[in-house]
Amino acid sequence: MADSFWYIKNCNLFSQLSASDIADLEAQSQLRKLKKGDPVYLPTEQADGVLLIAQGRVKVCHATPDGKQSILGFLDVGEIFGELSILGNERRDEYVEAAEKTTLVLLPKEAITAVLRKYPELVLGITKLIGVRRQRVEKRLRNLLFRSNRERVIHLIIELCEKYGRQTEAGITLEIRLSHQEMASIIGSTRETVTVVLGQLQKEELIQIARRRVVILDLQRLAIAVNESAPEVQSIKPYGLSNLVPRLSSF
Repeated sequence: MADSFWYIKNCNLFSQLSASDIADLEAQSQLRKLKKGDPVYLPTEQADGVLLIAQGRVKVCHATPDGKQSILGFLDVGEIFGELSILGNERRDEYVEAAEKTTLVLLPKEAITAVLRKYPELVLGITKLIGVRRQRVEKRLRNLLFRSNRERVIHLIIELCEKYGRQTEAGITLEIRLSHQEMASIIGSTRETVTVVLGQLQKEELIQIARRRVVILDLQRLAIAVNESAPEVQSIKPYGLSNLVPRLSSF
């Protein structure tokens, strides 16, 4: 039996499916391996199904009118994307590329549609996923319009902390490495501005940066600075199956 069966079975969106239905879905799926920087799909391409991340990480992007890259977010092991194809979108709106060495499971549109007909409760899960991702994009847009560059950087750090933050002896470590340019592409700023703001936050002993990894030294002060609530942070746990069972994460 192909590896994709294991990945589908451990995706919480499909946890209600019977073993035979997962096997049917797996039989129609395809594994795709990519190197860092390889495109998954481009805007206007045919929306032929939903993709599940088996290994690695992808970034969801949008090309601005002047040709610059705007990063909408990152997706990790166990998360799905391209779900709008289920709703009848014939073409992709954004483009997605591998942020590192990545393995994807392509679940054809027809196969997913058949599963949704048999398990209508899954529609709620898909709807929730779309709604949460839309809220996140709308929040980013509000920050872009009404927040200073410093506030945007702090908001981004807090947002990343929610998904990637782990409590360590040094502080809260973000388990994702982003370049200053990538951070700028997420918040609609410039690399130079992000570098300056991060330097200021380090001087104020709010964060520490080493080898492109951010360690948050005082999450409460960061949250207060932008009138946000500090997210809960997990302690680092041994890598195992529980780390691969995904949640309905947003961009």
